Amino acid sequence: MDAEVVIVGAGVMGLAAARALARAGRDVVVCEQFALEHDRGSSHGESRIVRLSYPEERWVRLAQQSYPLWRELEAESGRALLELHGTLDLGDWEPNRDALAACGIEHEVLDAAELERRFPVRAEPGERALFQADGGIVRADEALAALAGSAAAAGAVLREGVRVEAVEERADGVAAGGVAARVAVVTAGAWAPALAGVDATPTAETVSYFRLEGPLPSVIDTTTGPSSGYALASPGGLLKAGLHQSGAPVDPDEPRPPDPELAARTEAWVGRRFRGTEPTELRQTCLYTRRAGDEFLLERRGSVVLGSACSGHGFKFAPVVGRRLAELAAEAL
Repeated sequence: MDAEVVIVGAGVMGLAAARALARAGRDVVVCEQFALEHDRGSSHGESRIVRLSYPEERWVRLAQQSYPLWRELEAESGRALLELHGTLDLGDWEPNRDALAACGIEHEVLDAAELERRFPVRAEPGERALFQADGGIVRADEALAALAGSAAAAGAVLREGVRVEAVEERADGVAAGGVAARVAVVTAGAWAPALAGVDATPTAETVSYFRLEGPLPSVIDTTTGPSSGYALASPGGLLKAGLHQSGAPVDPDEPRPPDPELAARTEAWVGRRFRGTEPTELRQTCLYTRRAGDEFLLERRGSVVLGSACSGHGFKFAPVVGRRLAELAAEAL
């Protein structure tokens, strides 16, 4: 055996699982087909939304579990990872309010006048919004670096430029990427459906950036139709925005540029909703791997643990998901 555990994919979930396993004393090898912190998958960029506000209690409670683990990683790495300017829900926020209340989390309901007074947001007449102070952003690039550093310091071996074409189960374990191990953890994101038969659809999502002065809560706006608008701070005085789950299905091996039509729709929404914004030419593509009901897939099938997909809202949960994947892997050791 080359290792106890081979992990396929060094995005945020793979690195979180590697860290949890290595810190538990396991012998871990991580295979990443590109370089660490590449921009071809789902974990790149400078920021992601963190929030406690969800329309279901189970997601709220999972977010509650993740916060102290992010703080633990901050303390260990010496990197500032969380910036909490709050979250703002616009549109259909009543289920979020009820879930927060059920979990004992403080929140505020703002009328249109208070919403516009406190934030650079345009409110519709008679509109109300839900504000929760403990949300904001996680510095995604810093989080990846912190997880990779912590995993390596605990003994995990990170192999870049190693593409895994198949995960083969054997009598004594698995083989993947030239690594023989007792168990494999597949955190391959958009490549997981082809690699491991995951029932999910990869899509290419378009992200646009705007100039905006001053701090702003992370915003979820359901008034934009079936694709909710989202906006969050990005370091350097920028606002990062997009339309959630609006991208087309994609082959992850065939990169797509940002979609001009989706960028135009995002710009129209941002111009309608936020005061003082100015579009930039900066746009990015980010891959989602979507499952029905936005569910995660975290399960063990024999000697293979599946940690994909996260349906475009998983980054904030990475530390707790990493622990869960490590627990599933340990069951097979």
